[in-house]
Amino acid sequence: MGRRLWIDRSFKQLMSVGGLGVIVAVTAIFFYLASVVVPLFTPPAVDHATQYAAPGPSGRVAALQADELLEEVVRIQTDGEVTYANFSTGERKATERVALPEGVQVSATALGDRSTRALAYGLTDGRVVVARVGFKTSFDNDARRIIEPEIEYPAGQDPIPLDPQGRAIVHLAVQSGSDGTTLVGATQDNRLLISGIAVERNPITGAETVEARSGEVSPAPTDIREIAVEFKQREMYVLAGARELWRYDISDKSTPVLLEKVELVPEGERVTAITMLSGGFSLIVGTDRGRLIQWFPVREEGTRFRLTQIREFDPMPSAIVTLEPEYHRKGFMASDAKGNLGSYFATSKRQLFVRTLADQPLVRLAYPPRGNAYIAEDASGRMYVAHVENDYPEVSFYAIWQKVWYESYEEPAYVWQSSAANADFEPKFSLTPLTLGTIKAAFYAMIVAVPLALLGAIYTAYFMSPKVRGFVKPTIEVMEALPTVILGFLAGLWLAPFVENNLAGVLLTICTFPLVFFVAAWVFNLLPENLRLRIPTGWEAALLIPVLMAQVWLCLTIGHPIEAALFGGDMPNWLSNVAGIKFEQRNSLVVGIAMGFAVTPAIFSIAEDAVFSVPKHLTTGSLALGATPWQTLTRVVLLTASPGIFSAIMIGLGRAVGETMIVLMATGNTAVMDFSIFTGFRTLSANIGVEMPEAGVGETHYRLLFLSALVLFGFTFVVNTLAELVRQRLRQRYQTI
Repeated sequence: MGRRLWIDRSFKQLMSVGGLGVIVAVTAIFFYLASVVVPLFTPPAVDHATQYAAPGPSGRVAALQADELLEEVVRIQTDGEVTYANFSTGERKATERVALPEGVQVSATALGDRSTRALAYGLTDGRVVVARVGFKTSFDNDARRIIEPEIEYPAGQDPIPLDPQGRAIVHLAVQSGSDGTTLVGATQDNRLLISGIAVERNPITGAETVEARSGEVSPAPTDIREIAVEFKQREMYVLAGARELWRYDISDKSTPVLLEKVELVPEGERVTAITMLSGGFSLIVGTDRGRLIQWFPVREEGTRFRLTQIREFDPMPSAIVTLEPEYHRKGFMASDAKGNLGSYFATSKRQLFVRTLADQPLVRLAYPPRGNAYIAEDASGRMYVAHVENDYPEVSFYAIWQKVWYESYEEPAYVWQSSAANADFEPKFSLTPLTLGTIKAAFYAMIVAVPLALLGAIYTAYFMSPKVRGFVKPTIEVMEALPTVILGFLAGLWLAPFVENNLAGVLLTICTFPLVFFVAAWVFNLLPENLRLRIPTGWEAALLIPVLMAQVWLCLTIGHPIEAALFGGDMPNWLSNVAGIKFEQRNSLVVGIAMGFAVTPAIFSIAEDAVFSVPKHLTTGSLALGATPWQTLTRVVLLTASPGIFSAIMIGLGRAVGETMIVLMATGNTAVMDFSIFTGFRTLSANIGVEMPEAGVGETHYRLLFLSALVLFGFTFVVNTLAELVRQRLRQRYQTI
């Protein structure tokens, strides 16, 4: 007796330890996932902030730069003086000078896309000098990194005559790339001139041949304040007056075409700064009220685009003074008249931080190439620098869960697209289509699995003979051990083409299944009693096997004539081109059938055990009181077994939500927002399986995949918790029946 009690106590302790171990393991998984995800939502960290007198001689600053490793800062003045200094201390290291002609003065400067480092000087005689100021990196014999100044002239070292009349350039814009250089300048007498320069270098002699195509922009505004040329040098923006923007097509530099005029802000408000984001597609507008607005062209009809306001950001405390875009991302900085510096990211609509640096306006801002610092100079010639840890600016609740209007899109959309084949790309990280795909997969799988599993479980446990049950139940439970990769393989390579080639027959088969059951039962009931009694009790379901086989054969056989008569012989093509319902070969119907087949055994096994475990005295007592078997089933057995049946459905739902291989192999694996049964989808679990091997550890993509896992974890946790609460309520309510 004592040995038995000891075993009972030991087993109880072992079960308690096991239960606590499961809780600890689940909690550890949650905290590990959360530890990877939390950095996505932490604000940028600004450290090593310092300030010092601007290196070099006093004078107006045209541009600021820094190298990738934040060792040197470059201050480029409007008179051509270039000073290289230590990033952290401002100690001068070297001085260079842009080759400007003697006897003339600089009347305007302009910066191109920051990744090209292009800088243009407009002169008082109508000429322009284009330079590229940067760094030349080398290593000495001790493998020490050496940074040396480097100034290049992408359009040739000789000044370019932009205005043949020799008038001073008062406003200037430049873009320079591998395809050439574009210059746009407004002259002192209010003419707007454009020039496209291509330089060819002889690889043998090194001689340069400069070819220029020039023209005058007409019509042009008379009160030009600022000019911007997009990165691909095909469009130009001219800010005129307080708030009007003129957009031109400059693909042909000799004949620019005015496309439209847009009022950027309401009447009474003044635009104070504009800049092009990295990539040259979006325009950021700052106003005298501190507002920051993003605009870009949106396709309307055919090849026609209209400049559209896309989003507005949290405002700065005072009027915007200057704007500065990042080198490679869609981030930008803004400074206001009170010396505040604000950092923003366009796509995620985030204001990353706002810092007060000075008591006067910041006249020039700059990012280093990696966007991991800021450089600013105020009106008194004082510089402010700091390191910024800002690795995940593209992530926000807005970007992950709401519709985002991406560049080149005609409207806001939910999009997951983490990689592309070219550089003209901005990662799109919306989890909404993946979450919808997960729900969609579970929904169609449960539509197939729940009726089959529950009805089969009820019949097997309550009506089927013990001998047949002893064969059927183990067979279905063995099906649960079938690897889902096999099911996915069969669904993708066999079932999907079969469904496409026999779509009408497959749909007819599914729709007529319930009817065939009822008709077969009705016909069986009409048979003579002596024939019905020959069928042993509990074997009736065996008669359905040939009936269902005949039904499937008949439906598939008549499906093709139906398609020929009603759908032009090709129902998938008719759905796509006539009905306007997109059809994909690997679609939700295929996944529903395959996943339903995978989920059915789990639901069946648990539900069958729950029904079979109902105490016999309850059923016999109900029958003894005069209730029919069906009344006993619906009013006694199912109510008593309802906690177990509900648990079976929830376990099946959890299996469907977390399924990976079937949805990975049997769908188009496209992240679309569509609940149609004829289109594919991508689930959270499949997305993790596909993209985790290519995600860089610690990058935004990597952490968002962990966020997907955390969303799945949270979903299953909430559903299982609610399911347990419902199950306990059902048990308390029906345990006394």
